Amino acid sequence: MLEDHKNEAQCFRVVHILLLLMMAGTAMSEHSLDTDKEILLNLKSFLEERNPINRGGYEKWNQSSSNPCDWYGISCSPDGARVTGLDLSDNRISGEMFKSFSALNQLQYLDLSKNTLQGKIPDDLRRCHNLVYLNLSHNLLEGALNLAGVTSLEKLDLSTNRFLGDLRLSFPAVCNNLVVANLSINNFTGRIDNCFDGCRNLQYLDLSSNNFTGYLWTGFSRLAEFSVSENYITGPISASSFEENCSLVALDLSENNIQGEVPMQISNCNNLVVLNLCGNNFIGPIPLQIGSILTLEGLLLGGNSFSRVIPETLLNLKNLAFLDLSRNNFGGEIQDIFGRFTQLNSLVLQGNLYTGGIVSSGIHRLPNITRLDLSYNNFSSYLPVEISQMLSLKFLILAHNQFTGTIPPEYGNLSQLQALDLSNNGLIGSIPPALGNLTSLLWLMLANNSLTGEIPRDIGNCGSLFWVNLANNQLSGAVPHELTNIGRNASPIFESNRQSNHMIAGPTECLVTQRLLSVEGYTPFGSLYTIPTRKICRRIWNQLLKGYGVYPVCAMGSSVRTYQISGYIQLSGNQLTGEVPQDIGKMKNFSVLHLGSNEFYGKLPTEIRNVPLVVLNISGNRFSGQIPVEVGNMKCLRSLDLSRNNFSGTMPMQLNNLTELSNFNISFNPLLAGRIPDRGQLGTFGKESFMGNPLLHSPLFDLDDQLPPPPPSNWQDENDIGMDGDGLNSGNGFSWEALLMGYGCGMVFGVAVFYITFRKGEPNWFATMVDGIHQWRAQKRNASRRGDGRKI
Repeated sequence: MLEDHKNEAQCFRVVHILLLLMMAGTAMSEHSLDTDKEILLNLKSFLEERNPINRGGYEKWNQSSSNPCDWYGISCSPDGARVTGLDLSDNRISGEMFKSFSALNQLQYLDLSKNTLQGKIPDDLRRCHNLVYLNLSHNLLEGALNLAGVTSLEKLDLSTNRFLGDLRLSFPAVCNNLVVANLSINNFTGRIDNCFDGCRNLQYLDLSSNNFTGYLWTGFSRLAEFSVSENYITGPISASSFEENCSLVALDLSENNIQGEVPMQISNCNNLVVLNLCGNNFIGPIPLQIGSILTLEGLLLGGNSFSRVIPETLLNLKNLAFLDLSRNNFGGEIQDIFGRFTQLNSLVLQGNLYTGGIVSSGIHRLPNITRLDLSYNNFSSYLPVEISQMLSLKFLILAHNQFTGTIPPEYGNLSQLQALDLSNNGLIGSIPPALGNLTSLLWLMLANNSLTGEIPRDIGNCGSLFWVNLANNQLSGAVPHELTNIGRNASPIFESNRQSNHMIAGPTECLVTQRLLSVEGYTPFGSLYTIPTRKICRRIWNQLLKGYGVYPVCAMGSSVRTYQISGYIQLSGNQLTGEVPQDIGKMKNFSVLHLGSNEFYGKLPTEIRNVPLVVLNISGNRFSGQIPVEVGNMKCLRSLDLSRNNFSGTMPMQLNNLTELSNFNISFNPLLAGRIPDRGQLGTFGKESFMGNPLLHSPLFDLDDQLPPPPPSNWQDENDIGMDGDGLNSGNGFSWEALLMGYGCGMVFGVAVFYITFRKGEPNWFATMVDGIHQWRAQKRNASRRGDGRKI
C-alpha cells in the first residue's frame, strides 16, 4: 500500500514536470523572434499609414532580410533570440504613438526622439516592464505623465514636449533604478520638494523650463547634476541642502524667484564645476566661501542684487574660465579686481550701469580672454583703442551703449575675432578697411549707428563671414562685388570650434543671442520654438559656432531641405545705390538677404536664383524691369517683399509655385500688370499685398480705390521689430491728413497724365516720373537724418 502511494507521488511529479515543460514550451512559442517580427511589421504598417511621404528607415524593414535583427534601428539579445532595442529617432514620424510596444516583451531600449509625435503616451507603454532606456524627447507629446509600471527604467528623457500637470503619477513610482531623468522644456506644474526623495540611484535630474512652483527640493546635493532653471521656485535656499558629502558637479538654479542670501555651506560642494544662480532675487555679499571650491570653472551670478564688492577669495579659483556678473546694477567704474582674473576666458558684465573703467580696471590686459561682453551699459565717449591689445579675443560685444566717435582701425589686429558687435551706439565715420583683416570673423554687427561712406571692398577678404548686419546707418555708394566673396570658406573656423576643449557657453541672455541671429521679419527661432528658452538659445549658439545648421534651407529649384549652415546679409535703411552685383549668385551659403530702403536701381539679377534664400526683401528701392521668373523657382522662400519699386511688365505666374510663402508683398509697383491668381499660394494673400498696382486685376478684391504708398522711413523704435530695431515703421512726421487731401485733389490730374502717357506710347516718361518720386522721398529721408545724427 505504501509502495503504491510512492509510485503515485512519483507519477504525479513526472506529470507535473511535463506540464511545466509544456507550458514553458507554449510560452516560448507565444513569444519568439517570429512574434517580435510580426509586431514590428505591424508597427511598420502603422507608421506608413500615418506618414505617406518622407518616411524613415523603417520603410526598408523586411526588404533585404527577413531577420529583424538585421533591420534598421533594431537590436537583439546576444543570442539573437529576441528584439531588445528599437531606435527610430529623427525618422520624420508624425501622429500618435504606436499602442502595442508592450507586445515586444523583452524590449529594453526605445528611442523615438526628434520626431513630431502627438497626443498622449498610450497606457500600453506602462506595461513595458523591462524597459531600461526611454527617450521621447523633441516631439509634440502632451497630457499628464503616467509611467507607473515602467519600474526598470534607468534613463528617461522626455524633454522638449508639451507634457503638463504634476509628476506624482510617475515619481517616485519609477524611481527604483532611475539614474538619469530629463523632463526639461515642458509644461509641468506643481511642487518638486518631495517627488524625488525615493530616487536613491538618481544622479542627473533636469527639470528646467517648466512651470514648477513651491520651494526647492532639499535633496539635490546628493546628485551629480541638478537643474531647475526657468521655473517659479521661490523661497530661500536652506543651508541644510548643502550636505557635507555634497557630490554636485553642476548646479543650475537660474531664472527662478529664489530669495535671500546664498548659504556659505555651498562650499561643501567641493567638486562643483559649474554654479549658475543667475536671474533670481539673491541679495547680500557673494559668499567668500565660494573661493574654496577650487574645481569651479563656471560661475554665473548675474541677474541678482549682490553687493558691489567682489570677494578677493575668488582669485583663488585658478580653474575659473567663465565669470558672469551681469545685471547686478553695478554702476560707476568697472571694479579693479576684474583686471586681476588672469585665468578667465570669458567675462560677462552686460546689463549693468557701468559708465567707465574699461581701461582703468585693466581688463584689456587679461591674457586669456576670448569673450568680453560689456553690452547694455552706459559707456560713452570713444571706443577704447586698448581693446586691440586683447589678441586672444574671439567675441567682442559692446552693443547697446553710448559709444561715440569712429571705429578704431586697430580692431583689425584682433586676428582671432569671430564676433564683433558694436550695434546700437552713436558711432560715426566710415567702416575701417582694416576690418578686412579679420579672416576668422563670423559675425559683423554694426547696425543702428550713424556710419557713413562706402562698404569697404576689404570686407570681401573675410571668407568666413556668415552673418552681416549694417542696417540703419548712412552708408552710401555701390555694394562692392568683392562682398560676394564672404562666407565662402568658414570650415577651418567651424572645425576649430568643434575641436575646442574650452567651455563654449554662448551669451547668457536670449536677447543677445537673438540679436546676433535675427534680421527684420525673420528669425531662425521662429521656425523652431515660439518662446526660446535659455537652454535653446545656448544650444543654437553652440550649433552655429560649430557650423551646424539650425533651420532647413534648399538649393535652387529643389524643395528638399537640409540643415546646412546658412547666414544672412542685412543692409537695409541706408543710402546704398547702384546695381546688385551679378556675382550674388555665388553666395550659396546665405538664406536671408535684406536690402530694403536704399537707392538700389536696375534689374534684379537672375543669378539670385542660385542663392538658397528663405527671406528676400528689396522693398523701398528703385529696381526696374520685369520680376525675374527665376524667383518662382526658389522653392524655400518664406518671405518675399518686392514692394515700393519700379518693377514693370507682367507679374510672373511662377510666383504661385512658392508654396512656402507666409509673407508676400509686391505693392506699389505701378507699372506691374497682370492677373492675380485666385488659387494657389498667391491666392492666400489679401489686398494689402498688391496695393498701388492699378494694372493688376483680381477676381477676389478691387484694387481701384488704393492709397498711395507710405514713404519709407529708417527710424524705428526698438520694440517694434526686435532688439536691433532693424525694421521700418511709418513714424516719419509725414501728415497723412495732408496726403489724403492732396491725393483727392490730384486724382483728376493723375488720371489725365496716365491716359496721355500711355496713348502717346511713352511709358519711359511715366517711369521717370515714378523714379523721381522715389528720389524725392530718399532726399527727404536723408535730410531728416542729417538733422539728427543719432537715430532713435
